[in-house]
Amino acid sequence: MAFRHLISIEDVSMPLWEELYALCEDIMARPKAYSLACSGKVLATLFFEPSTRTNFSFQAAMMRLGGSVFGFSEPSATSTAKGETFADTVRMMSSYADAIVIRSPYEGAALAASLYSEVPIINAGDGGHLHPTQTLTDLTTIRRKRGAIEKLTVGLCGDLLYGRTIHSLVLALSRFPEISFYLISPRELSIPDYMLAHLKQLNQKYIETTNLESVLPQLDILYMTRVQRERFDDPAKYERLKNVFILNRRKLMAAKEDLLVMHPLPRLEEIARDVDDDPRAAYFEQARLGMFIRMALLYKMTHMPRIPAEPLRDNTEGVCVNERCITRREPYLPKLAKPGALGQCEYCDKNLLTR
Repeated sequence: MAFRHLISIEDVSMPLWEELYALCEDIMARPKAYSLACSGKVLATLFFEPSTRTNFSFQAAMMRLGGSVFGFSEPSATSTAKGETFADTVRMMSSYADAIVIRSPYEGAALAASLYSEVPIINAGDGGHLHPTQTLTDLTTIRRKRGAIEKLTVGLCGDLLYGRTIHSLVLALSRFPEISFYLISPRELSIPDYMLAHLKQLNQKYIETTNLESVLPQLDILYMTRVQRERFDDPAKYERLKNVFILNRRKLMAAKEDLLVMHPLPRLEEIARDVDDDPRAAYFEQARLGMFIRMALLYKMTHMPRIPAEPLRDNTEGVCVNERCITRREPYLPKLAKPGALGQCEYCDKNLLTR
């Protein structure tokens, strides 16, 4: 299938990744040559959930390409507060823009938007599900810092249950040669079953553990994440788990000299401030590289032709069990099961219940 929307990192084929990375490299080397590359193009940013880096990174990327940006970061100031459906909001925005970036607290929102949009949809994070442009940022950082993405032992640490950056990164890295994972989390925040099923299907090497310090000396990359208060219904559970893992300079003494410490940001207490000036800390450079790979992505996607949305139809009678799924918020959406996995929701990857 031709590249049209970026809903999951799996929409980015390996040849497309190489194309985007090469373009990103060229943009960094010759920024002036791209200063008008998107002149006359308009990007809509629809942020139904708070964001600093991702929102401003997309805005900066589009402005550096000579394009324009409009959108919102406070949905209460839009017609959604009046009861307008998500689908109608997307239809309206797609009539004004050349591409749409969407962040939502509801899982599967970006896929839902793609069903109604005539222009490309870019998923900037859908609840605790996926975050593919952060993964493009992560891959760019690894490639730039290590020269290649292969033969790596990667530690993913923190909230692996709701960590959408983790989910997308696992999907991406599992396509590269000789990657091994340590999945480091409290048992209550372990990686979802559907992600484990993906790893098992690929015969991917992974070990689940609750102990960061025991595996730290073996890691080539340590990807830290915060425990996300906004994903918890029980405040007491959040308070109990929020500081389970804290990386500091003392612990880093046991790590490899060429370890890469990454974080999608914002960080809270999980990386101590005394790590910031360690040469292995890559997270602030990681954020800057995200702007350049998003420039490459926007350059490609804003030049795509408008394509009318296809007719909508159900392919299942199943109802998603996930309370955070966009289908629970917007019940008119077509009922979709994943191809080849009829018991799995196409929007959020959780289970379907059939009536």
